[in-house]
Amino acid sequence: MSLKPVFPTPLHEAVAEVVFDYFSVLPKVDTVLVVNSCARGLAVPESDLDFAILATTDTTLEERTSMETAWLTYIQPHPLVLDYKNSSPFAHLHLDVVSGVYTPGIMGNGEPLDYFEIEIGNQIQYSAPLGGAGAHFEALKNEWLPYYPEELRLARLLAARNACAYDLDHIPFFVKRGLYFQAFDILCKAFQEYLQTLFIANRVYPIAYNKWIKEQIVTWLKRPDLYPQLPPILSVTQLESEEINEKAGLLRGLLEQV
Repeated sequence: MSLKPVFPTPLHEAVAEVVFDYFSVLPKVDTVLVVNSCARGLAVPESDLDFAILATTDTTLEERTSMETAWLTYIQPHPLVLDYKNSSPFAHLHLDVVSGVYTPGIMGNGEPLDYFEIEIGNQIQYSAPLGGAGAHFEALKNEWLPYYPEELRLARLLAARNACAYDLDHIPFFVKRGLYFQAFDILCKAFQEYLQTLFIANRVYPIAYNKWIKEQIVTWLKRPDLYPQLPPILSVTQLESEEINEKAGLLRGLLEQV
């Protein structure tokens, strides 16, 4: 997938040029990457501007931190950036200087979600280079696309499925104790673990587990039949009831089909 950024307003584009002009001349920068909505041509005037600045392979953590700090100092008085931030209470400029080193995290039962696949998806597969791609970015595409090695995939698939099943098993325990809000919180976590399992099973990198769900399920996974079954799982009308257990049962049924 080769993407070209599309900015929803001239101000978005002007600020993107500020970012590019600043970072593209730094010797430790390989590629300036637009990520998220603007990278995929789905941004609206209220959308954020999101960037991942891919550093060269010889850049240290201290150097990346220093680059981010220097950038924040540079933009603090910048008139275009101030105009952008004042254009909407929701207009934010997010920028991270990244190494391009992706390491799988822990996927144990009861652990927080690991965003290994999301990082690769956002920064490599669904990002849009500004001003051309550098050698490090091209090497990362060759390394991680179309997907990571099968041995790792099978291990993470099993771990994601087990984590989801564990949380689903836990929900009746909380419901029985009257801890309905905690049960719903675990249901939401299990829902995201199910999506993680689904994406790993299909060898597709996601962009998020809490937004753009319809686009990812219908368009990327080509499962228009599945999407209508997902919103009802989190549509709880009576929190203090057995309904959360019923929703957990629906999600378990979908998990068993992966």
